Amino acid sequence: MRALVKAKPEPGLWLEEVERPTFHDREVLIRVHKTSICGTDLHIHRWDPWARESIPVPLVVGHEFMGEIAEIGADVIGLAVGQRVSGEGHITCGHCRNCRAGRREFCHNHISVGVTRPGAFADYVVLPAENVFVVPDHIDDDTAAVLDPLGNATHTALRYDVVGEDVLITGAGPIGAMATAIVRHIGARHVVVTDVNRFRLDMAAAAGATRVIDVSQEDLDPVMAELGMTEGFDIGLEMSGAESAVNQMLDAMNHGARIALLGIPSGPITLDVNDVIFKGLEVQGIYGRRIFETWYKMSAMLQSGLDIGSIITHRLPADRFGDAFEIVDDGRCGKVILDWI
Repeated sequence: MRALVKAKPEPGLWLEEVERPTFHDREVLIRVHKTSICGTDLHIHRWDPWARESIPVPLVVGHEFMGEIAEIGADVIGLAVGQRVSGEGHITCGHCRNCRAGRREFCHNHISVGVTRPGAFADYVVLPAENVFVVPDHIDDDTAAVLDPLGNATHTALRYDVVGEDVLITGAGPIGAMATAIVRHIGARHVVVTDVNRFRLDMAAAAGATRVIDVSQEDLDPVMAELGMTEGFDIGLEMSGAESAVNQMLDAMNHGARIALLGIPSGPITLDVNDVIFKGLEVQGIYGRRIFETWYKMSAMLQSGLDIGSIITHRLPADRFGDAFEIVDDGRCGKVILDWI
């Protein structure tokens, strides 16, 4: 089968012919139809310090995907050949305290599809049956391919009650734009999104932002005054991982406000914790998705009218993966889909 492989410990990825993966009891073989490129995949392609420390070589990469079930192992219940599916990429141990308590997203021993085990940028991928998510009919194939990052946005956006609240989102990448669409969909009052990338700010505006701000050109304070937020924002969703954005958010929050942090910094950052202390801020780190509660909630929102179609900006055949990674690296894009059919 075809697979996109990190074949050598150097920058690049290679489309190669490899053996079709074997599956075992309680596992499912999935024929991949569409995949989408994540920032993690870009790190692997660049072969940056994180990738050099984390990725076993050779490895089939990729974890954002949809396809259909091709074959099923023994003892698999509730799944059938031919079903359209996506999958939770964090494969958990099942025996640590958090797994046994039903909090699989906090598993101490999880492994990751396309990072520490063979991934989905291929004609076929194998998943444990318990990680398979059956895609409802109301979700189209392109959207199904980005349920993983939409889950990140959903987990972050739903961490706090945003109904009637003023929300600041720092970072207008695809997940920030998805979070913008979600908080608008569920009833936030004003949604202000900051970034320095005009393409992505326009994408956030299309997703429903009240105002978008290029912080290299415009200050946040006048916009807050214009919108009547004299006391600050109620909810902050940090999607950028940039030190300046995190500190700007701390400064802009109301007393007693709540912040969810999803953006991952490239290294240690310095924060002014005086804002956290004297404003009584609540700060919550977010990682991945709640398994599987987040999946059900985002599916329901898509059924009730959540629209993320404008955030999927490019679609290419899998053999043009090089062009796709150039598009992602350039940054003037939303989600980029690779078609494996």
